[in-house]
Amino acid sequence: MQPLVRLADIERSYPLAGSKVWVLRHVNLEIGAGEFVSVMGPSGAGKSSLLNVLGLMDNEWRGHYELDGVAVEKLDAKHRQALQRDKIAFIFQHYHLIDDLKVWENLDLPLQYRNVNAKERQAQVGDLLDRFSIVGKKDLYPSQLSGGQQQLVAVARAVITRPKLLLADEPTGALHSSQARMIMDLLHELNRDGMTIVQVTHNEDFAREAQRLVRLADGWLEKPAAPSSQIESG
Repeated sequence: MQPLVRLADIERSYPLAGSKVWVLRHVNLEIGAGEFVSVMGPSGAGKSSLLNVLGLMDNEWRGHYELDGVAVEKLDAKHRQALQRDKIAFIFQHYHLIDDLKVWENLDLPLQYRNVNAKERQAQVGDLLDRFSIVGKKDLYPSQLSGGQQQLVAVARAVITRPKLLLADEPTGALHSSQARMIMDLLHELNRDGMTIVQVTHNEDFAREAQRLVRLADGWLEKPAAPSSQIESG
């Protein structure tokens, strides 16, 4: 399995009262293409900070980050933004759908940003609506959907551009058990299709469904990342 992600000696700190507060310390991690990795740790461990680095949402770190063969730290802002757009997608705990757009319009929007023509956008949106069994919801607004349905739409919107790396921040955290199970099953399906997934979760059972579990504590990986056929228990 070829690494899609390589992190070498990644560190992140914030200034505080004339000193520094460290949220990531000497993080070394490889994630293979097509791997499903869970990240766990207590509040303040650095999970969100790590996800922000991986997702190119935070550029104030130091170290080496290689994404699909590209050294991120060598890119200017414009090229980092292009790399994020072309390679990465996000799923959040609270959906982040656009309230005044219908379901199909929420799915269509990322394709518009990529200048996909209208006919192709229509075909891709239709495929995703069918695959995720939400055709009957396509003309509804997010407020008319249940939490589980909104998260289905959010996942569909994230993957419609076929990203190399899917980052999921507590994707089941706001859902009841049956809805959460549905989302996890969908993530497994996407992973079987070859998508690389990194999820941050507090749910130990769901975390262990990934191919690998890594744990953070006070910004440090508890121990070096194991091969993808193993699971770290921390």
